Amino acid sequence: MESMVSFITGPTLASSSSSFLEARTLRTLFSGGRGTSIVQKNIVIVSRKLSGLEEAMRIRRSRELQSSGKATKRPPLRRGKVSGPLPVPEHILRPPYVGTKLLPEISSEHQIHDEEGIDRMKAAGELAARVLDFAGTLVRPSVTTDEIDKAVHKMIVDAGAYPSPLGYGGFPKSVCTSVNECMCHGIPDSRQLQDGDIINIDVTVYLNGYHGDTSKTFLCGNVDEPTKRLVKVTEECLHRAISICKDGVSFKKIGKKISELAERHGFSVVERFVGHGVGKVFHSEPIILHHRNDNPGYMVEGETFTIEPILTMGSIECITWGDNWTTVTADGSLAAQFEHTILITQKGAEILTKY
Repeated sequence: MESMVSFITGPTLASSSSSFLEARTLRTLFSGGRGTSIVQKNIVIVSRKLSGLEEAMRIRRSRELQSSGKATKRPPLRRGKVSGPLPVPEHILRPPYVGTKLLPEISSEHQIHDEEGIDRMKAAGELAARVLDFAGTLVRPSVTTDEIDKAVHKMIVDAGAYPSPLGYGGFPKSVCTSVNECMCHGIPDSRQLQDGDIINIDVTVYLNGYHGDTSKTFLCGNVDEPTKRLVKVTEECLHRAISICKDGVSFKKIGKKISELAERHGFSVVERFVGHGVGKVFHSEPIILHHRNDNPGYMVEGETFTIEPILTMGSIECITWGDNWTTVTADGSLAAQFEHTILITQKGAEILTKY
């Protein structure tokens, strides 16, 4: 999840126009947890003023997207019936937050692992990736997100792991399923997937005391070309960001890399939800901002964290439903997200959740 935080990803941050330079104090919430109730800290983010050429290129690309076809108009997402949480065998190790509806504090410690810890992180990441790959095979018209949740839950517990979202701050299900305009933290329910939908499935497993966290946006049936482009570019943004990660690199380069590619294609980068450290603790420092920022901090060999950008076709403003989790774009525009857990090395970054 986002800093759920990934798994789950926080309160709405005001967005700024790409053509203006401004600084403002933002409250960073993790995509991962219950609306505005997870506040990491106050930070000042200065958005970079685009040059005249860059602004002209952005406008031209936006017009090209409009002329190449419009995304199919869909009815607004509506919540279906949510079934109760599924049972987990007693012998399976549970994260410390299970049994309380309080959102855990975001740990201020970076999670840097020894050899044994790295091995356990790899095992958790590999399982999360396999579960996500399996979940993707279930995506087709008429399938409900509740059915996906049940199948994912069974695969995780059959592997001797715990589905990390279940019980995190009161989250009622074992996976997040975010359809169409839902940015993140969608709760599985009775709604059937429709031909042309897109759905992000966010899987986190807790195996032998370590969390592995990953997500992917899948196409359901016949998806129009503009929507396919959104999904493709979002995944490219994730991999471009991972490509620059290694020991000693500044965290702020992640947001710069993602923003450059997204803007080139006329898409917007959501600021409200962030990546996060992950390991023994579900959500910790470092906080990974996916938009341009000037936050301090450098990557360290042996640490693990998630990168999980969300791109939209329109506004980055969002609305959180009354369930305190489901967060949708304010203008109803489509959103896509991809996520990996990575391990920092001297020479680069190893993807622990490669699917």
